[in-house]
Amino acid sequence: MTSCGQRQAQESASVDPAPEWKQLFNGEDLDDWIIKISKHELGENFKNTFRVEEGMMKVRYDGYEDFDQQYGHIFYKEPFSHYVLRVEYRFVGEQAAGGEGWAFRNSGAMLHSQDPNTMLKDQDFPISVEGQMLGGDGVNDRPTSNLCTPGTHVVINGELFEPHCINSSSRTYHGDRWVTAEFMVLGDSIVHHILEGRSVMSYEKPQIGGGNVNPYDPEVKIDGKLLNSGYISLQSESHPIDFKRVEILDLSAYGDQPDKLTEYLKIHGFDAFTGED
Repeated sequence: MTSCGQRQAQESASVDPAPEWKQLFNGEDLDDWIIKISKHELGENFKNTFRVEEGMMKVRYDGYEDFDQQYGHIFYKEPFSHYVLRVEYRFVGEQAAGGEGWAFRNSGAMLHSQDPNTMLKDQDFPISVEGQMLGGDGVNDRPTSNLCTPGTHVVINGELFEPHCINSSSRTYHGDRWVTAEFMVLGDSIVHHILEGRSVMSYEKPQIGGGNVNPYDPEVKIDGKLLNSGYISLQSESHPIDFKRVEILDLSAYGDQPDKLTEYLKIHGFDAFTGED
Protein backbone atom coordinates (compact mmCIF):
# COMPACT_ATOMS: atom_id res chain seq x y z
CA MET A 1 0.00 0.00 0.00
CA THR A 2 1.29 3.46 -0.89
CA SER A 3 1.23 6.00 1.96
CA CYS A 4 -0.21 9.48 1.52
CA GLY A 5 3.26 11.01 1.83
CA GLN A 6 4.71 8.66 -0.78
CA ARG A 7 1.82 9.33 -3.15
CA GLN A 8 2.27 13.11 -2.82
CA ALA A 9 6.01 12.80 -3.50
CA GLN A 10 5.36 10.68 -6.58
CA GLU A 11 2.72 13.08 -7.89
CA SER A 12 4.99 16.06 -7.34
CA ALA A 13 7.90 14.28 -9.01
CA SER A 14 5.73 13.68 -12.08
CA VAL A 15 5.10 17.43 -12.37
CA ASP A 16 8.47 18.87 -11.34
CA PRO A 17 11.55 16.85 -12.33
CA ALA A 18 13.84 16.24 -9.38
CA PRO A 19 17.26 17.87 -9.41
CA GLU A 20 19.90 15.65 -10.97
CA TRP A 21 23.47 15.06 -9.90
CA LYS A 22 25.83 17.43 -11.73
CA GLN A 23 29.49 16.58 -12.25
CA LEU A 24 31.64 19.48 -11.06
CA PHE A 25 34.79 17.70 -12.25
CA ASN A 26 34.50 16.48 -15.84
CA GLY A 27 37.46 14.07 -15.72
CA GLU A 28 39.23 15.91 -18.54
CA ASP A 29 40.40 19.36 -17.41
CA LEU A 30 40.20 22.03 -14.70
CA ASP A 31 38.53 24.68 -16.85
CA ASP A 32 35.64 25.12 -14.39
CA TRP A 33 37.93 25.57 -11.40
CA ILE A 34 39.87 28.45 -9.82
CA ILE A 35 43.18 27.78 -8.08
CA LYS A 36 44.48 29.76 -5.10
CA ILE A 37 47.72 28.66 -3.42
CA SER A 38 49.11 30.59 -0.47
CA LYS A 39 52.09 32.83 -1.37
CA HIS A 40 51.01 32.85 -5.02
CA GLU A 41 48.62 34.91 -7.10
CA LEU A 42 45.07 33.80 -7.80
CA GLY A 43 45.01 31.38 -10.73
CA GLU A 44 48.67 30.33 -10.47
CA ASN A 45 48.91 26.54 -10.38
CA PHE A 46 52.30 26.48 -8.65
CA LYS A 47 54.43 23.52 -9.77
CA ASN A 48 51.37 21.90 -11.35
CA THR A 49 49.97 21.09 -7.89
CA PHE A 50 46.49 20.44 -9.26
CA ARG A 51 46.38 18.29 -12.39
CA VAL A 52 44.19 15.86 -14.33
CA GLU A 53 45.59 12.41 -15.06
CA GLU A 54 43.85 9.11 -15.78
CA GLY A 55 40.46 10.80 -15.46
CA MET A 56 41.20 11.92 -11.90
CA MET A 57 41.88 15.27 -10.27
CA LYS A 58 45.24 14.75 -8.59
CA VAL A 59 47.07 16.84 -6.00
CA ARG A 60 50.84 16.35 -6.26
CA TYR A 61 54.06 17.92 -4.93
CA ASP A 62 56.75 16.38 -7.13
CA GLY A 63 57.84 19.89 -8.18
CA TYR A 64 58.22 21.20 -4.61
CA GLU A 65 61.59 21.41 -2.88
CA ASP A 66 59.81 22.17 0.40
CA PHE A 67 56.09 22.51 1.08
CA ASP A 68 56.73 25.67 3.10
CA GLN A 69 53.08 26.13 4.19
CA GLN A 70 51.96 26.74 0.62
CA TYR A 71 48.43 25.57 1.35
CA GLY A 72 46.31 25.37 -1.76
CA HIS A 73 42.63 25.28 -2.65
CA ILE A 74 40.86 24.64 -5.93
CA PHE A 75 37.43 26.29 -6.12
CA TYR A 76 34.52 25.42 -8.33
CA LYS A 77 33.68 28.50 -10.39
CA GLU A 78 30.28 29.34 -8.87
CA PRO A 79 28.74 29.40 -5.38
CA PHE A 80 25.88 27.28 -4.02
CA SER A 81 23.48 27.64 -1.11
CA HIS A 82 21.49 24.39 -0.65
CA TYR A 83 23.09 21.21 -1.92
CA VAL A 84 24.53 17.78 -1.36
CA LEU A 85 28.19 17.53 -2.33
CA ARG A 86 29.59 14.07 -3.05
CA VAL A 87 33.34 13.50 -3.20
CA GLU A 88 35.16 10.22 -3.82
CA TYR A 89 38.80 10.40 -2.73
CA ARG A 90 41.86 8.41 -1.76
CA PHE A 91 45.21 9.31 -0.21
CA VAL A 92 48.31 7.98 -1.96
CA GLY A 93 52.08 8.10 -1.70
CA GLU A 94 54.24 10.03 0.73
CA GLN A 95 53.77 13.45 2.26
CA ALA A 96 55.71 16.34 0.72
CA ALA A 97 58.94 17.39 2.42
CA GLY A 98 58.26 20.16 4.89
CA GLY A 99 54.61 19.26 5.42
CA GLU A 100 53.23 19.70 8.93
CA GLY A 101 52.82 16.57 11.04
CA TRP A 102 49.07 17.15 11.36
CA ALA A 103 48.77 17.34 7.55
CA PHE A 104 49.74 13.69 7.02
CA ARG A 105 46.96 12.13 4.90
CA ASN A 106 44.93 15.28 5.45
CA SER A 107 42.73 17.20 3.02
CA GLY A 108 39.23 18.62 3.02
CA ALA A 109 36.16 19.94 1.27
CA MET A 110 35.67 23.60 2.12
CA LEU A 111 31.96 24.45 2.31
CA HIS A 112 30.39 27.93 2.09
CA SER A 113 33.86 29.30 1.28
CA GLN A 114 34.58 32.94 0.69
CA ASP A 115 34.99 34.03 -2.94
CA PRO A 116 38.57 33.10 -3.99
CA ASN A 117 38.86 36.58 -5.51
CA THR A 118 38.66 38.04 -1.98
CA MET A 119 41.56 35.99 -0.58
CA LEU A 120 44.85 37.76 0.12
CA LYS A 121 47.99 36.52 -1.65
CA ASP A 122 49.51 35.00 1.51
CA GLN A 123 46.23 33.81 3.06
CA ASP A 124 46.53 30.20 4.18
CA PHE A 125 42.90 29.03 4.20
CA PRO A 126 39.63 30.45 2.92
CA ILE A 127 37.04 31.53 5.46
CA SER A 128 34.83 28.44 5.29
CA VAL A 129 33.47 25.38 7.05
CA GLU A 130 35.69 22.38 6.37
CA GLY A 131 34.59 18.80 5.94
CA GLN A 132 37.99 17.40 6.90
CA MET A 133 39.26 14.25 5.17
CA LEU A 134 41.80 12.14 7.05
CA GLY A 135 43.43 8.86 6.11
CA GLY A 136 44.56 6.31 8.67
CA ASP A 137 48.20 5.67 9.54
CA GLY A 138 47.76 1.89 9.45
CA VAL A 139 47.65 1.52 13.21
CA ASN A 140 45.70 4.11 15.16
CA ASP A 141 42.07 5.21 15.09
CA ARG A 142 41.70 8.32 12.98
CA PRO A 143 38.14 9.27 12.03
CA THR A 144 37.44 11.22 8.86
CA SER A 145 34.69 13.58 7.67
CA ASN A 146 35.47 15.71 10.72
CA LEU A 147 34.68 19.40 11.19
CA CYS A 148 37.25 22.20 11.15
CA THR A 149 36.41 25.90 11.22
CA PRO A 150 38.89 28.27 9.53
CA GLY A 151 37.50 31.72 10.31
CA THR A 152 34.11 30.29 11.27
CA HIS A 153 31.95 28.99 14.11
CA VAL A 154 28.97 26.63 14.10
CA VAL A 155 26.30 25.64 16.62
CA ILE A 156 26.40 22.08 18.02
CA ASN A 157 23.69 20.84 20.39
CA GLY A 158 22.45 24.40 20.86
CA GLU A 159 25.87 25.80 21.84
CA LEU A 160 28.25 27.94 19.80
CA PHE A 161 31.25 25.74 18.97
CA GLU A 162 34.45 27.83 19.06
CA PRO A 163 37.33 25.27 19.02
CA HIS A 164 38.94 24.71 15.62
CA CYS A 165 38.19 21.02 15.02
CA ILE A 166 36.04 18.20 16.33
CA ASN A 167 36.06 14.56 15.29
CA SER A 168 33.10 12.81 13.70
CA SER A 169 31.81 9.37 14.67
CA SER A 170 33.25 7.72 11.54
CA ARG A 171 35.42 4.66 11.34
CA THR A 172 39.08 4.85 10.26
CA TYR A 173 40.06 4.24 6.63
CA HIS A 174 43.62 2.93 6.36
CA GLY A 175 45.60 2.52 3.16
CA ASP A 176 44.92 3.89 -0.29
CA ARG A 177 41.28 2.83 -0.52
CA TRP A 178 38.57 5.00 -2.07
CA VAL A 179 36.19 6.73 0.35
CA THR A 180 32.89 8.42 -0.52
CA ALA A 181 32.00 11.48 1.55
CA GLU A 182 28.81 13.50 1.22
CA PHE A 183 28.02 16.87 2.74
CA MET A 184 24.42 18.06 2.91
CA VAL A 185 24.49 21.84 3.27
CA LEU A 186 21.14 23.57 3.67
CA GLY A 187 21.88 27.29 3.60
CA ASP A 188 22.61 28.71 7.04
CA SER A 189 20.39 26.17 8.82
CA ILE A 190 21.99 22.73 9.08
CA VAL A 191 24.94 20.73 7.72
CA HIS A 192 25.25 16.93 7.76
CA HIS A 193 28.46 14.99 7.12
CA ILE A 194 27.55 11.63 5.58
CA LEU A 195 30.20 8.95 5.12
CA GLU A 196 29.54 5.80 3.12
CA GLY A 197 25.82 6.46 3.56
CA ARG A 198 25.90 7.02 7.34
CA SER A 199 25.55 10.35 9.13
CA VAL A 200 28.69 10.94 11.21
CA MET A 201 28.24 14.60 12.21
CA SER A 202 25.65 17.39 12.18
CA TYR A 203 25.74 21.05 13.14
CA GLU A 204 23.80 24.26 12.58
CA LYS A 205 24.11 27.96 11.81
CA PRO A 206 27.53 28.16 10.09
CA GLN A 207 28.84 31.68 10.60
CA ILE A 208 31.97 33.79 10.33
CA GLY A 209 34.05 34.05 13.51
CA GLY A 210 37.17 32.95 15.33
CA GLY A 211 40.70 32.48 14.04
CA ASN A 212 42.76 29.89 12.12
CA VAL A 213 42.82 32.07 8.99
CA ASN A 214 45.84 34.29 8.40
CA PRO A 215 46.08 36.86 6.97
CA TYR A 216 42.63 38.01 5.85
CA ASP A 217 40.78 41.05 4.61
CA PRO A 218 38.81 42.48 7.59
CA GLU A 219 36.14 43.70 5.19
CA VAL A 220 35.45 40.06 4.30
CA LYS A 221 35.72 38.53 7.77
CA ILE A 222 32.58 39.92 9.38
CA ASP A 223 32.29 37.96 12.62
CA GLY A 224 28.79 36.78 13.43
CA LYS A 225 27.56 36.86 9.83
CA LEU A 226 25.61 33.71 9.00
CA LEU A 227 26.83 31.81 5.93
CA ASN A 228 23.86 30.90 3.75
CA SER A 229 25.90 30.30 0.58
CA GLY A 230 29.45 30.15 -0.69
CA TYR A 231 31.99 28.43 -2.88
CA ILE A 232 33.17 24.83 -2.68
CA SER A 233 36.89 24.07 -2.73
CA LEU A 234 39.19 21.06 -2.28
CA GLN A 235 42.45 21.26 -0.40
CA SER A 236 46.15 20.85 -1.02
CA GLU A 237 47.77 20.43 2.41
CA SER A 238 51.01 18.53 1.57
CA HIS A 239 49.83 14.92 1.17
CA PRO A 240 49.04 13.57 -2.33
CA ILE A 241 45.36 12.84 -2.87
CA ASP A 242 43.19 11.75 -5.81
CA PHE A 243 39.62 12.81 -6.47
CA LYS A 244 37.75 10.44 -8.78
CA ARG A 245 34.33 12.02 -8.48
CA VAL A 246 33.16 15.48 -7.43
CA GLU A 247 29.44 16.03 -7.96
CA ILE A 248 26.59 18.08 -6.58
CA LEU A 249 22.86 17.78 -6.12
CA ASP A 250 21.89 21.45 -6.33
CA LEU A 251 18.81 22.12 -4.20
CA SER A 252 18.98 25.92 -4.35
CA ALA A 253 15.63 26.18 -6.14
CA TYR A 254 13.94 24.79 -3.02
CA GLY A 255 15.86 26.81 -0.43
CA ASP A 256 12.79 28.84 0.50
CA GLN A 257 10.40 25.87 0.21
CA PRO A 258 11.28 23.60 3.16
CA ASP A 259 8.48 21.11 2.54
CA LYS A 260 9.46 20.67 -1.09
CA LEU A 261 13.12 20.46 -0.16
CA THR A 262 12.39 17.65 2.29
CA GLU A 263 10.35 15.90 -0.38
CA TYR A 264 13.15 15.96 -2.94
CA LEU A 265 15.72 14.80 -0.41
CA LYS A 266 13.49 11.81 0.25
CA ILE A 267 13.28 11.06 -3.46
CA HIS A 268 17.09 10.94 -3.59
CA GLY A 269 17.35 8.63 -0.59
CA PHE A 270 18.27 11.13 2.12
CA ASP A 271 15.25 10.38 4.34
CA ALA A 272 17.42 9.71 7.38
CA PHE A 273 18.80 13.25 7.30
CA THR A 274 15.60 15.26 6.75
CA GLY A 275 14.10 14.88 10.21
CA GLU A 276 11.04 13.26 8.65
CA ASP A 277 9.79 9.70 9.02
